Amino acid sequence: MAKIYSTKELTKILADERQACLNGKRLTIVATVSGNPLIDKFIKPEGVQKFTAYQDFKAAVHSYQMQHQVSGIVWRQLTVKGKSLCYPQVDDQLMALPSDLETLKAAKADLLGFWYEVTAEMGLYLSVNNGKDHWRVTPTEVDAIAQGTQWASICKWEKSDFLEIILQLGWGKPEEAAYKRGWPVSGSEYIHAVNPGNRPIC
Repeated sequence: MAKIYSTKELTKILADERQACLNGKRLTIVATVSGNPLIDKFIKPEGVQKFTAYQDFKAAVHSYQMQHQVSGIVWRQLTVKGKSLCYPQVDDQLMALPSDLETLKAAKADLLGFWYEVTAEMGLYLSVNNGKDHWRVTPTEVDAIAQGTQWASICKWEKSDFLEIILQLGWGKPEEAAYKRGWPVSGSEYIHAVNPGNRPIC
């Protein structure tokens, strides 16, 4: 029986392949630029070939995941203000299986509880205009947004004098939720928490 690669092994395989593509060791020769002569003179064909080679490889890995039911979930640990949370997140380069979505949905309540606990007294901002601007929101407004989403993720950006905790509230496929790639079937809203007097910088 052939070996089935684990989630961890697939993330390593993808990282290695991505590096090989960036270094020009993998190219999709048939990949073309836009076809528009005005645009094409500003875009290097080799860059498109590298990008296409990696995207093709990633699509093959996603197909492998589905065929062998290899989860795209990795478990993360986050510590903020002395409080810790272990939570599931779909790896940036993998896809979520239907069972992964159920795992994410089941973890949403605990993740939100942690978020509210560590962001008490912090200023909350909704990311708008593709992250170019932020609107001040209340916890009640965050609740309303959370009600319309299926899953959540969290991360932080911290320096000695600054803390930003970002809550992603998403729906649909996590691999399509960022940057409006799968909009409107998949998508997400981002809430940024910062200390009073600060504005989000991420």
